[in-house]
Amino acid sequence: MSVDAPLGKLYDRAHANHAVVVGGGIAGLVAAREFAKVGMRVTVLEARDRVGGAIRSGEVAGIPLDLGAESFATRGGHVRRLVDELGLGAAVVQPNGGGAWLAGLPRGGAAPLPKGGVLGIPANPFADDVRAVIGWPGAWRAYLDRLRPPLTIGHEHSLGRLVRSRLGRAVLERLVAPVTTGVYSAHPDDIDVDVAAPGLNAALTRAGSLTGAVAELAAPRQGKAPGAAVLGIDGGMGRLVDALAADLATADVVIRTGTPVAALRRPGSAWEVEIAVDDAEPVEADVVVVAAEEAAARRLLAPHVPGLTDEPARPGPAVHIVTLVLDAPQLDACPRGTGVLTVPGSFRAKALTHATAKWQWVAQRAGAHHVVRVSFGSQGEAPVTEGLDDEKIAALALEEAGAMLGVPLATAQLRGFAIERFAQSQPAATIGLRAETDRTREAIRGTAALGVVGAWLAGTGLAQVVPDAVAEADRLRRGVLFD
Repeated sequence: MSVDAPLGKLYDRAHANHAVVVGGGIAGLVAAREFAKVGMRVTVLEARDRVGGAIRSGEVAGIPLDLGAESFATRGGHVRRLVDELGLGAAVVQPNGGGAWLAGLPRGGAAPLPKGGVLGIPANPFADDVRAVIGWPGAWRAYLDRLRPPLTIGHEHSLGRLVRSRLGRAVLERLVAPVTTGVYSAHPDDIDVDVAAPGLNAALTRAGSLTGAVAELAAPRQGKAPGAAVLGIDGGMGRLVDALAADLATADVVIRTGTPVAALRRPGSAWEVEIAVDDAEPVEADVVVVAAEEAAARRLLAPHVPGLTDEPARPGPAVHIVTLVLDAPQLDACPRGTGVLTVPGSFRAKALTHATAKWQWVAQRAGAHHVVRVSFGSQGEAPVTEGLDDEKIAALALEEAGAMLGVPLATAQLRGFAIERFAQSQPAATIGLRAETDRTREAIRGTAALGVVGAWLAGTGLAQVVPDAVAEADRLRRGVLFD
């Protein structure tokens, strides 16, 4: 149908087509919303008993809390735009400005995370807050960067190799590794500089040093409050899921939870979505979007996409987040700011968020209690909590929290806990993953009326997942309307 066709005919064609979205995470819900905007009939099939994916919420000791994703990145403005469209703009909140700390420094030390860097790389190695972490020897080693020639032919792909060669091991292990492990669940050696810090290699050539390049990239952020790169929602990110579900309901989108999908079949021009529930009838679809986690998505896609393997070549990290509610007046002073990153190998946990110090809305609802979130698990190794029963996991998280916060915490102070387990996607900044992802997308787009959304292709984080889901749904609905 031509783009000049009467609007009534376009609507009739849209309404005659049925889109099925397999997976009810944020990516799937956003894609469903885009189809519904043009009048298509839409069904969302979610295997779990709830939608939302990595956004999980619940009550712990009677306090409503985020148990998964707790914020969204402001980058690109895509998520904020969605939040505003859903009527939640007035509920958007900024984190408190206490800043994070680093723990696991030599001799059990801890110090505030230096400000003004890029992925932990400092602009000035002699700054007091930087020197407190890397010491005088580390500062002088990093200063040699100013005396070395820049990379003028080609550039370094590995963040770890770049930092190690230019600034030395102290900066790499005590500043950069805690950040990449906390943010990406990966070691700096596996992180692609151009993906994680766009423009850093080019700035290095212009500035003549890595610290100079960081100063150039960090300059636009000068004067902004710590944490300004992320925002939250008063009452928790679960409100975004609820608002999306309510918006879809007004558009007559059908959401079926507890409905796992066994296979996709295409006996003719339409798709059949086979449900893995006894006596369940297949769901017919004109368009299918797979919004499942990578392993499940590949199993559904591989029979229809030439060259696509049915198992991930590099599985992503398994991460466990333990939320603790504590009666701990000794935390009233927020001894380690809004959270703690750890030097890899110094703790069994990789990071901690002091939620009542970071978010005012959490502090108000928690009253006299404190809420901390302890994260376990990183790329290439199972979390130490794997295989433990819940009580042992909570005890371990409490012990690690006390050590990271520098304040002993007793079992008697624990008022409640919750444990959430995540199978994360391979970090988007992993070396070589972008090219691999581009090839995967190209292969999938060779199959008509089939699309894929989600973090395993878009990258982890709502700021990447949301615009990717919008773009993929737009590609498919254009095919429905005009092909």
